[in-house]
Amino acid sequence: MNAPTTDPPVRVLLADDEAVIRAGVRAILAGEPGIEVVAEAGNGREAVELALGHRPDVVLLDIRMPGLDGLRAAQELRRVLPEAALVMLTTFSEDEYIARALDSGVSGFLLKSGDPRDLIAGVRAVAEGAAFLSPEVAARVISQLGGGRLSRAAEARRRLEPLTGRESEVVALVGAGLSNGEIAARLHVVEGTVKAHVSAVLARLALRNRVELAILAYEAGAVGPAPGVT
Repeated sequence: MNAPTTDPPVRVLLADDEAVIRAGVRAILAGEPGIEVVAEAGNGREAVELALGHRPDVVLLDIRMPGLDGLRAAQELRRVLPEAALVMLTTFSEDEYIARALDSGVSGFLLKSGDPRDLIAGVRAVAEGAAFLSPEVAARVISQLGGGRLSRAAEARRRLEPLTGRESEVVALVGAGLSNGEIAARLHVVEGTVKAHVSAVLARLALRNRVELAILAYEAGAVGPAPGVT
């Protein structure tokens, strides 16, 4: 009889210039089965170098670090290690960086002082190809994009109106932080069908990635008030 197989752990690289923050994040992740912190960096340049050596599945990046900050490190990592999922660690005092981070190809945003369950859920979600926004950060991302909340909600709903019923279901589940595999299981279709729907919706709505699609779904009210929780 063959021995049972287990999935390999999600390999995480953590980059933050504050040792206390690194220790806290490491402690949370170390206690979670199936997640392994493979390296830690104190700045963006070190994060890029360690990522090339360890090839993690997920890189957690503090937005503000000395030397090469998280934004520029994300851009470099997207170029040299495109398969890694990038997640920005932020605080409420760093709103001005959030919109810029969307241009860096990040897969999610997490609040440093947020619920530890969001950290664990976020790491797992982005490792599986999903977008993840902790609820507090999602609201602040939307506020950073400008315009009144009501007008943005109306515009978001207008943009989603032409989608088919199935596409609308997929968008709602993307907004809820589900991966393609999880969406396929929820809708009882094959994963390739979900990928095709996501690609078609991104192209039709002129969106660059799943994070932008999740934000649009949240603005339109297509998901609940906690879009980062799966």
